[in-house]
Amino acid sequence: MDNNAQKMRLNKNAGFRYFWSNRYFYLLLFPCVVYFIIFRYVPMYGLILAFKDFKFAKGIIGSAWVGLENFKYLFGLDAFYRVFRNSIYLSVLRLVICFPIPILLSLAINEIPFVFFKRLTQTMVYLPHFISWVVIGGILVNLLSPSWGLVNTFIKSLGGEAVFFMGSAKYFRGLVIFSHIWKTAGWDTIIYLAAITSIDPELYQAATIDGASRLQRIWHITLPGIKPTIIILLLLSIGNIMNNGFEQIFMLQNGSNIAVSEVFETYTYRIGIINGRYSFATTVGLFGSVIGFILLVVADRIAKSIGEGGIF
Repeated sequence: MDNNAQKMRLNKNAGFRYFWSNRYFYLLLFPCVVYFIIFRYVPMYGLILAFKDFKFAKGIIGSAWVGLENFKYLFGLDAFYRVFRNSIYLSVLRLVICFPIPILLSLAINEIPFVFFKRLTQTMVYLPHFISWVVIGGILVNLLSPSWGLVNTFIKSLGGEAVFFMGSAKYFRGLVIFSHIWKTAGWDTIIYLAAITSIDPELYQAATIDGASRLQRIWHITLPGIKPTIIILLLLSIGNIMNNGFEQIFMLQNGSNIAVSEVFETYTYRIGIINGRYSFATTVGLFGSVIGFILLVVADRIAKSIGEGGIF
């Protein structure tokens, strides 16, 4: 017993010394921990609304417990399956088309030989990240307007007819993908460029001496070097597949394209905030979160089964 107590005391002392020696790192981490606790974990208490018939007068605790009735009602709605189909389809499109763009962009930026132009290019491509979706929505409306938009002016100058891009369902997904790439691709390259800088430069020097071309160096050195980063970000993207982004969809959505633009975020907003059905809106949000978590776990297991690192 004395030996066990002594070992525990030594472990505690070692743990305290480790914490104290890294106290500034933990201090930097503290605001992030507080943020996630306040804005991510505390609000999870409200998930019980999905199992209640919420009334303002009674509050969350006092509202009647209805069990799975909200889910039964949700699965019985035709609109739910339309929203679910739109969300999945748009998310898969965004994953397939948008995910590789930052990788290719970071590889291209890394190959720029002049440091000044490399930094200038990187700055220019990630600046759109700081523009809000409200501003981007206004830019798209003005660019694509059938009356005064620059795009339609060019089309009419070539003898064509004006196209109402914002009011046509068939153009909606293309606009979402294009605007998403323009706004986020440059910002996502920061992670990949950071991963590229961690690759040993001697590998490139040895490959150059052996006669490897630039494309061969990218394929055999750069891509394998950032492969773990790509896998982690891909897993996170799959886990976030049910989140299409409320701001972007809401700014591009209108009555003409709602058949293909209604996703879980806008559906939850319209049902929960506009119509005041908070329990039903929580049910929709909880369903999307569960689906995302399941996809994340499945993707993580697949990654581990093929010898790649996971996140669990």
